[in-house]
Amino acid sequence: MPFTATGFPGLLIYEPTVFGDHRGYFFESYNANTFHAAGLEYNFVQDNQARSSYGVLRGLHYQLEPHAQTKLIRVLEGSIVDAVVDLRKGSPTYGQSYVIELSAANKLQLLVPKGFAHGYAVTSDTAEVMYKCDNFYHKGSEGGINYNDPVLNINWGIELDKAVVSEKDLLLPRLADVTHNFVF
Repeated sequence: MPFTATGFPGLLIYEPTVFGDHRGYFFESYNANTFHAAGLEYNFVQDNQARSSYGVLRGLHYQLEPHAQTKLIRVLEGSIVDAVVDLRKGSPTYGQSYVIELSAANKLQLLVPKGFAHGYAVTSDTAEVMYKCDNFYHKGSEGGINYNDPVLNINWGIELDKAVVSEKDLLLPRLADVTHNFVF
């Protein structure tokens, strides 16, 4: 089975089957039938792609219901430390963070269900990140958590005093002060 549980309900690592030979490799980065066979029914409607240099830290972001998004995240080039925080009230992992390295080399993908805040830091010279979303971007539903919240104590894999963070992300509240409407 290409899915590995993380200990967070619904948060899964997807490891596609890679076929390699002297010419290189081939794999299906997404196949709806594979997901359906595992009971995962998503209708992905938007793909996003970002290129960043070492030390860029994006997040932690989410969209409120009814515009919340499930995301399938992968790295096309380089490597990142990807982090999520469970914001679903009633979840056994509410308020906890999960961190994983995603890279072009390991080809792992992270399936992040609705109700999680998501972010990543670039740990290679550059990284190109692509992710599928099952809902469209909606500016009025944006929310987020400050990446440097001491309660979360996320190890982003970079020196935080050298992190390149947007002005908008620097102003995000701590976990204790966020507003959201997610229920497990």
